[in-house]
Amino acid sequence: MDTESDQRADRGIDVSVVVPAYNRRASLDRCLTSLLVQRVAKEIIVVDGGSRDGTRALLGLYAAHHPRLITVVQDAQPGTPGGARNRGLERATGRYVFFCDAGDHLAPDALARLVAAADRNGADVVVGKVAGMRQGLRESADRAALTAVYDDLSCFKLFRRDFLERHAIRFDETQRRGEDMAFTVHAYCHARVISVVADGDCYHAEGGGEASARDPLGWLRVVRTPIEVMARHVPPGALRDRLLLRHLRRDVLAQLGVPFLAACEAEREKIAVEVADICGQWLTPGVRAGLDGVDAARVAALDDPDRLVRLARVEAAPLRHRLTGVEWRGDRLVIEGWAALAGTDSTALEGLVLDSTVGLVLRERLSREERVPSLTRGGPGAGSFTAVLDVAALPAGVWDVHVAVECEGARRLARLGSRREPGAGAPPARLVGGVVAVPFLTRSHGHLGLDVGGHVVRIPAVVRLTRAWWRGRRLRVEGLALVGEEAAAAAVRHLIWRERASGREHRERAVSVGPREFAAETAGLRPGTWDAYLELGLGGPPARFPVKVADADALGRPLRWWRGAMRWGVVQWTVRPYATAVNRRLSVSVRVATPLTVVRRTVRVLRRH
Repeated sequence: MDTESDQRADRGIDVSVVVPAYNRRASLDRCLTSLLVQRVAKEIIVVDGGSRDGTRALLGLYAAHHPRLITVVQDAQPGTPGGARNRGLERATGRYVFFCDAGDHLAPDALARLVAAADRNGADVVVGKVAGMRQGLRESADRAALTAVYDDLSCFKLFRRDFLERHAIRFDETQRRGEDMAFTVHAYCHARVISVVADGDCYHAEGGGEASARDPLGWLRVVRTPIEVMARHVPPGALRDRLLLRHLRRDVLAQLGVPFLAACEAEREKIAVEVADICGQWLTPGVRAGLDGVDAARVAALDDPDRLVRLARVEAAPLRHRLTGVEWRGDRLVIEGWAALAGTDSTALEGLVLDSTVGLVLRERLSREERVPSLTRGGPGAGSFTAVLDVAALPAGVWDVHVAVECEGARRLARLGSRREPGAGAPPARLVGGVVAVPFLTRSHGHLGLDVGGHVVRIPAVVRLTRAWWRGRRLRVEGLALVGEEAAAAAVRHLIWRERASGREHRERAVSVGPREFAAETAGLRPGTWDAYLELGLGGPPARFPVKVADADALGRPLRWWRGAMRWGVVQWTVRPYATAVNRRLSVSVRVATPLTVVRRTVRVLRRH
């Protein structure tokens, strides 16, 4: 049954949405509703492969009510998902094509955002954020690198239709799963521009678990195709190695984990042989260098099925951990805790006895650099540990604390701190070699981290005014600078005055005049109300703190003088330092007045008295 499919070529369709639907009656309502509300010029092409659950009748109702939007293509027999998508692609007339499964749905504004990005950037492929997807690019990008988007090889994206036609990009109709990987890899490799829309969820996938977990041997045979497609288009080198690393880690070596344990002994041997064959063809030195500890151990054990089983059980075993204490000892941060893989520490795990080593790993959030603190207690066979962190040796950055358990040559990591003993909290900030170090627990899960330099955590600094007076027409400010309870005057950089209405800033150099004391002088403030901040250099980005007034008697008197160089003649300048009423911040009011204004003000004062 075709509905209005031949009259659409001249209607200016932006997006042709292709939906394969076989026995999807339960979820089809939500899917089609989410497509109908998209605010773009669209057509919806649904390909039904002979459904027997009422899908066909429901599609007939939708096509009757939306004849200008919905086309239904009926196949007599069930085919493959790739075949259904190819049928829809043959009927498409839009500038772009979007593939959506009948069990999934779109965010209300998804297609509008994707089309806008494609038009703005001339993109051949636009990757939209998939709800709940942890891999892939997390930020929008007008021009994304291939390596940045390659984690996501699903076909639920926006493709320029003439681009697909020009390169003859189609789905493999012989495969019943994994067919979208080869399609997307082919499109990625030909695309001149790939854009990313990640400022909000675009696609909501409601499907079940990964098919590879149910049939690892079949999945290994499937993934050869996208690897070969990529290798035909990307020459040997660093780029190909990075793309191969994604396939080997996520598609190939992952089958030696939980799926390997679920297989029988005969199938395990076949899985290991299949993995070894793929690695023999595609495991280049560059790919091998990128493997983590678990995958490197698996590659080394491909001819040892018993060790592969042990590695799989290490990966599947729950990692239990607890933080028992964090404290400063001088300039070193001491972290105590306990960790073990369930069933591997001095006990049998399904008939296996495994030795493990416990320690800590610090990982910097941006650079991903790792540091391993020294242990004074812990190591092989020990669940408890005491790690001593030399904070002075850490570069500035935000360091997340992970507990590490090594077993059978594989390393398991977990963020430390979500489970902790009562009273085991973050100690106060400390200055170490002039750099602030702030231990913290994340708000969401209570994970332990260390902010060196004050990048993301508020620095507990206090700046207090002790005295302000006039030296001629320059206002001299003296005060105390503390980080926690530690003297921080050596870190002072500038006294910054910020005009409250306009946001203009005036900077004056500040100097230390003692371990805790600083001083600065100010002149040249323009008319307005100026709030005072002290800028400190604490190892990270410059940090500024409001100057607080503890004692109003420390403030100098207002200063007035006459000046005749301004275009409106002789004026009176009044500069008055004061403490704000709410939070007692140091501020300065600068006002100018003409002689007539001064006279009127004087008369008003006399009348009141």
